[in-house]
Amino acid sequence: MKFVAFERAKQGTGASRRLRIAGRTPGIVYGGTTEAQQIEIDHNALWHTLKKEAFHSTVLDMEIDGKVSKVLLRDVQMHPFKQLILHIDFQRVDANTKLHMKVPLHYSGDENSPAVKTEGCIANHVVTEIEVMCLPADLPEFIAVDLSGLKKGASLHLADVVMPKGVTAVTHGKNNPVLVSVVVISAATAEEAPAADGAAPAAAAPTAAATAAAAGKAAAAAKAPAGKAPAAKAPAAKKK
Repeated sequence: MKFVAFERAKQGTGASRRLRIAGRTPGIVYGGTTEAQQIEIDHNALWHTLKKEAFHSTVLDMEIDGKVSKVLLRDVQMHPFKQLILHIDFQRVDANTKLHMKVPLHYSGDENSPAVKTEGCIANHVVTEIEVMCLPADLPEFIAVDLSGLKKGASLHLADVVMPKGVTAVTHGKNNPVLVSVVVISAATAEEAPAADGAAPAAAAPTAAATAAAAGKAAAAAKAPAGKAPAAKAPAAKKK
């Protein structure tokens, strides 16, 4: 994947602020045998390029003044609430030096697995990317993982995934972490789905209960003896 950058002459907070106002993003390229190089990139082009997965996980071709060099994206600083890229970092790549990089996992086939299709389970994707070590030429854009063989009571571990040629998975603390777990859907969860679809019968239940309660009160009132009416007061005698 290729992108175009420009050498940046001025440095400092004020110069970077003016660059952003002009629609440019300041950045830096470091690593290798040469010194760090200050660069700038068109902000709008960079904004759309960052949305591509390959820009984050593959070796990139950076062109500056007609010269192309191999780099990796290492860091992106975003504004806290604005759609603005504040700064971007790249690292030069040596073709003969192995590198550590995070690579996304692309899962497929879980809807056709026995666990999901016939055994009432769901596939929970615990890990979506893994760290690998390889030469730049062997770095994959992603690693495809087939889940069509998932069964109830079994989970997919890192050791179950076949790595591309020249690629080694790097784990920190766990030798064989779980990538996908098979979760059984409980009977209570399954019964809640029809209830949610038939909202009208559920709403009618309280109305029927209220009607029965009102009828019971009316029957009790009919059986109770009628109270005596208060005696009428005699007219007061007129004074002579």
